[in-house]
Amino acid sequence: MSLRLAIFDCDGTLVDSQADIGAAMDGAFHAMGLVPPPRSETRRIVGLSLVEAMRRLHPEGDAQAHDMLTQAYKDTFRARREAGMVGEPLYDGIAALVEDLAQRGWLLGVATGKSDRGLAHCLATHGLSRHFVTLQTADRHPSKPHPSMIEACLDATGADTALTVMIGDTAYDMAMARNAGVRAIGVDWGYHERAELFAAGAHAVAGTVAELAELLHAVG
Repeated sequence: MSLRLAIFDCDGTLVDSQADIGAAMDGAFHAMGLVPPPRSETRRIVGLSLVEAMRRLHPEGDAQAHDMLTQAYKDTFRARREAGMVGEPLYDGIAALVEDLAQRGWLLGVATGKSDRGLAHCLATHGLSRHFVTLQTADRHPSKPHPSMIEACLDATGADTALTVMIGDTAYDMAMARNAGVRAIGVDWGYHERAELFAAGAHAVAGTVAELAELLHAVG
């Protein structure tokens, strides 16, 4: 029996973490005595590994500065979460979609630039952990758009590549899917524009969760 696998990005796809990421990035740059990047630039790097994100946001810095900014971001985000200041709300309809896919026999995974700790906390907070059988994060893989995270999801589940879909809101997700040889479905409620998703290789782009569900139900 062929196994269908839906791999979701997290930030900008499952949860609206824009405010939390922006605040943590501001805090990281302030901690290093630097002027924080505009929020519009921070939005552009969501989905990349933190070190790669810092290279783009602080191109004049060296490797040590990027590592220090990465740690400052982690420290700031953790402190905000421990203080109850991190929301990361699910987008409307996502919880129901995840439940429906699981009931229909889909295997579910996540491929994200978050850390293991951050992803585990996010899914547990929303009561979704039990539905995901493979979780791949930036802690153990190269940054998107390298296909490593998707390849690990495929290895872990034994899913059919032809019946595997990567769902994400950024060009990095779409390029990662193409690099791994799986179907790429974009969502336009996150951080990159619809045209960018198609330019990066999206086979389709959903404008609503209901539309995403229809695209997934057509697979296989």
